[in-house]
Amino acid sequence: MKTIIKKPIISEKATGLSETCHRFSFVVDPKANKIEIKNAVENMYGVQVTEVRTMNYGGGKSSTKYTNRGIVEQKSKKWKKAIVTVADGETIDLFNNF
Repeated sequence: MKTIIKKPIISEKATGLSETCHRFSFVVDPKANKIEIKNAVENMYGVQVTEVRTMNYGGGKSSTKYTNRGIVEQKSKKWKKAIVTVADGETIDLFNNF
């Protein structure tokens, strides 16, 4: 079975969302859909997920680097972020589970 959830996102904005709105952010597999992400979070943390939002990043405009061998163009790495909303009264302890 492939790993759908790669790691949680721990940032100032993500921590604020988790404290106020019960929303938790994760880096997920780019090929995973919302249903697979929901099932993976419910199985891993034992919570009830009410909503999943996904965003795709990277893979767009290439960056240009000037090196000794000439000009090198490289696209940014593709990755996918999921923001998962859990039911009221439930929470995910990200620091003890990973």
